[in-house]
Amino acid sequence: MKAVGYRESLPIENPDALQNVEMERPVAKGRDLLVRVKAIGMNPVDFKVRQRAEPEPGQIKVLGWDAVGEVVATGEGASLFKEGDTVFYAGDVTRQGSNAEYQVVDERLVGRKPASLSDADAAALPLTTITAWEMLFDHLQLERQLAGSITPSDDVVLVIGAAGGVGSILVQLIKQLTGAKVLATASRPESKAWVESLGADFVLNHREPLQPQIETLVSAGKIGSVTHVASLNATDQYFDDYVAVLRPFGKIAMIDDPASLDVMKIKPKSLSLHIEFMFARSMHQADDMQVQHDLLNEVSRLVDQGFIRTTAGKHLGAINAENLRAAHAELESGTAVGKIEGWQTNVKNSPKTLSTY
Repeated sequence: MKAVGYRESLPIENPDALQNVEMERPVAKGRDLLVRVKAIGMNPVDFKVRQRAEPEPGQIKVLGWDAVGEVVATGEGASLFKEGDTVFYAGDVTRQGSNAEYQVVDERLVGRKPASLSDADAAALPLTTITAWEMLFDHLQLERQLAGSITPSDDVVLVIGAAGGVGSILVQLIKQLTGAKVLATASRPESKAWVESLGADFVLNHREPLQPQIETLVSAGKIGSVTHVASLNATDQYFDDYVAVLRPFGKIAMIDDPASLDVMKIKPKSLSLHIEFMFARSMHQADDMQVQHDLLNEVSRLVDQGFIRTTAGKHLGAINAENLRAAHAELESGTAVGKIEGWQTNVKNSPKTLSTY
């Protein structure tokens, strides 16, 4: 099969950083599905793995942890899907990724693709949706309500990096499934307009001090004290702001990798700090791994009912080394709004689209 991979960690400007390669088609065993990949999404984890994870000598590493495709074979222990089903998933970072014609993935990590979305637009959702859902309901423990029947609450959620892939779905989940108000950070006009369109109640400029902006809203009676923080980037930069604006017993959930963090600063207010890593269940074969299957199916339903929209921001074209190198370069620049998607040119009836955040 055709795939895009790398043999050594190189700067993205190097033509060999990602290469078009030929590999053997994988075989589905156990609870695995063999999926013919139709469209993919791109995430920061792609370039982080490329930069940090050297393949074994003589081996090729295939990246990609967002995909839509057709089930073409199932392992002997699989029961959730059948051949011909169209699915979407993020998969497992410890296995070969989706930048290939075919991929094997554990069915417990797979959901049914939203029928109302193109393959490319659906491929923008899995990884970021799982991340956002686990942040909100597992870590921050916001009360989940019924979409379409929301009762306002006193919760106020500060979302740092709201215009990115995780932020774009997280803002929607807060507005559609909880009664909380959303304070979203953005600075450029296009990113501000984007998060407002997703439902943010107030947009803060993260290029200016956050605490005074929040205190102005509180003193004007527009919001109460911040109760939760979803820190999607620059946690070390904004950590003091979190401590200052959060009410006692507030919660912080982060997904980035600060070099250092003085967690004792949260003690006087008895704040809690949580780290979200959506691959934790698959990496450690957790007993409850199938909750990601259930989660994706629920989000698929919410999309088809019109409550959640795709976070796709840019389509880069066919899945090949040249386009994937361009996607990595944009992700590394930190300027992407929404996600970047791609499509397989050799898959019959595939949508013409590649997705990143």
